[in-house]
Amino acid sequence: MHDAVVVGAGPNGLTAAVELARRGFSVAIFEARDTVGGGARTEELTLPGFRHDPCSAAHPLGINSPAFRALPLERYGLEWLHAELPMAHPFPDGSAAVLSRSVAETAASFGPHDAGAYRRLVEPFLGRWDTLARDFMSLPLTALPRDPVTLARFGLVGLPPSTWLMRRFRDERAKALFAGLVAHVIAPLDGFATGAIGLVFALAAHARGWPVARGGSQSVSDALAAYLKDLGGTVHTDYEVKRLDDLPPARAYIFDTSPTALARIAGLGRYYDGFRYGPGIFKIDYALDGPVPWTAKEPRVATTVQIGADKAEIGHALRAASREGRAPDKPFLITVQPSVADPTRAPEGKHVFWAYGHVPNGWTGDLTDAIERQLERFAPGFRDRVLARATAGPPELAARNANYVGGDIASGAVSGLQLLLRPKPSLFPYNTPHPAVFICSSATPPGPGVHGMSGHNAAKAVWRRLRAT
Repeated sequence: MHDAVVVGAGPNGLTAAVELARRGFSVAIFEARDTVGGGARTEELTLPGFRHDPCSAAHPLGINSPAFRALPLERYGLEWLHAELPMAHPFPDGSAAVLSRSVAETAASFGPHDAGAYRRLVEPFLGRWDTLARDFMSLPLTALPRDPVTLARFGLVGLPPSTWLMRRFRDERAKALFAGLVAHVIAPLDGFATGAIGLVFALAAHARGWPVARGGSQSVSDALAAYLKDLGGTVHTDYEVKRLDDLPPARAYIFDTSPTALARIAGLGRYYDGFRYGPGIFKIDYALDGPVPWTAKEPRVATTVQIGADKAEIGHALRAASREGRAPDKPFLITVQPSVADPTRAPEGKHVFWAYGHVPNGWTGDLTDAIERQLERFAPGFRDRVLARATAGPPELAARNANYVGGDIASGAVSGLQLLLRPKPSLFPYNTPHPAVFICSSATPPGPGVHGMSGHNAAKAVWRRLRAT
């Protein structure tokens, strides 16, 4: 009998397995796909030699993750690569704001009115970032806060809607960039605690950047899997689990799956019926004949580029997808150009690039033209660089990764109380009504992103139970 069996080999499932194996428990992991990775995989989606990340590509939370930083993943091939800038946000007039490792450079890109306001916003937290990140990403009660005063101060700034926080800024440049940061988790700008989302992404960039993994996001998953095997754990792929009886006997079962899938497999009935899924995305992976021809110079040297003319345009796009049930005419785009930092991702002189816009959950339309019209606004001639494209709307994304219900890559709406209390309001979100069954996916705190902290936190709940029995 195993001590623990993990279902799903995404970053959280792999991290949960590693944490248990490190503590001497026998662990096996079962994955339905033919490779580990979940939301951190790399594939040749377009043309031979072009290595794309079907989902996550830039990893501000990965490089800053307390869980990953405690593991020897570099020994197993994980190497973080940085472009000159972590992120840029171009504007229609050919200028751009930036999110740089340097607070001063970032503040200067906002203009004189907002430079001081931005420095005053972030500087109180930068010197305590590692402790703050550990406290913030370990909530709820998986660990006592190491610095409760800084965490409380962060909460006072971050718990109100981001629209309140943005009142500190006078000019559009800072507002648009910050609105874009909030939109990374597909959250409405006026939602509860959305200020904290934007602030976390900004602080992460200043602390360690927004890197890509050499060779692609698959490197993150492969490093976790290799370490797990060295610890004595086993990994089984091409193994679909439809019910608990499909799994070998174990003292605990940990699911890196959606709550609805867990309820179906473990026979939990309607336990998660109140869990809400959020908007989906429409994503395009491109093979390009050269770099994206950005008008502004800053995006040419950035890993991530946000596309939204101003705060109002970004807000309209988010409302259309999340509240109005329609695809926006001018979608807000998150784009990543991994080959700017890692030229090995494409043949010499070529580039890989992806972009996505938000759409209603389960949407079945085609956003390709709207996305490329947006790109042409900020990079005229973009279409001329396209060698091949691979499109994926909500149905295709859900088919690739069962956790992306309706194309929701956040594994659940990041709005209202569900932003913090997910998948149900509980101080023990990793537990289920079945005493031997736990959940560790991005549907649990601290939520979406390739950081492994949901798996890390769930593993704590599991090993406390295993030691008590």
